[in-house]
Amino acid sequence: MQKYKVGAYLRLSKEEFSNEKESNSITNQKLIIDNYLKEHKEYKLVDCYIDDGYSGTNFNRPEFQRMLIDIKNKKIDGIIIKDLSRLGRNYIETGNYIEVIFPAMGVSVISVDENCEIDSSDYYGDDYLPLKNLFNDMYAKDISKKVRSSLIVKKYNGEFVGKLALMDI
Repeated sequence: MQKYKVGAYLRLSKEEFSNEKESNSITNQKLIIDNYLKEHKEYKLVDCYIDDGYSGTNFNRPEFQRMLIDIKNKKIDGIIIKDLSRLGRNYIETGNYIEVIFPAMGVSVISVDENCEIDSSDYYGDDYLPLKNLFNDMYAKDISKKVRSSLIVKKYNGEFVGKLALMDI
């Protein structure tokens, strides 16, 4: 049986980030991936890439960038994630990585919760992947609006909202 060298990618957005040593969501993502790997002996976990406290709306994340370097250096040939939203919440960029960049690099992506393996060697596309990525993008935009709205309400109520006092001129 061929062993595929995979890297586990875990991410938690800054809105959900806490000051704990490791957030509960990251711990849960690890458990989900570990359980998957116990059932699928064809994958060998080589490294874990954890961006705890980083938004999924862009790919300027330190561990994601480190993972790309490891892919280029052939350290891993697969990425395992809990779900597509952990990889990214930008519809266009996430789709580009999944459908173009990773297949061109010979990298498979395994999404555990979505029971989906995007095999780089014979990728024809999951008809629902673009739709899932679109929903992930919309979710990020919706959360951003809600956070902004609650900060505005707090500001008008005279509540503390950050490092600096905000004043209307």
